Amino acid sequence: MTWLVRIAMCDMMPATGSLPGLADAGVDAFLAQTRRETTPMVWFGLVLGAVVYVLSPVLTVYVPLPSFLLPRGLRDTHADRICTTHFYLLRQAIFLLKMYACMCWGQDPAVRKRLNVAPYPVDPGTFRTT
Repeated sequence: MTWLVRIAMCDMMPATGSLPGLADAGVDAFLAQTRRETTPMVWFGLVLGAVVYVLSPVLTVYVPLPSFLLPRGLRDTHADRICTTHFYLLRQAIFLLKMYACMCWGQDPAVRKRLNVAPYPVDPGTFRTT
């Protein structure tokens, strides 16, 4: 299910003219580490958010296809609309997914350099939940 989480997260954080997107920020390594180190309930929440994201274009752009089959323009519209929907439970499912996407993006050294922020030091690996 990691591939589904990756697709949804990368759709929410695309590259712009001046900033790299999540796909350029080491998302695969981040998700592998997250899967290893997080609790099963958090990982379930991420997968559930990804499933909601992938299956909800019918509610946002009125196209009955999974999000990864939509053209780029509709995917952008879907990502924007699902993150701002008035259906609270849908928005909450997406919030956890987007929060982890932002953590991955924000820790990337290339992104931090573009934002003129010092890179994070190497993780000492001293705090683990499992």
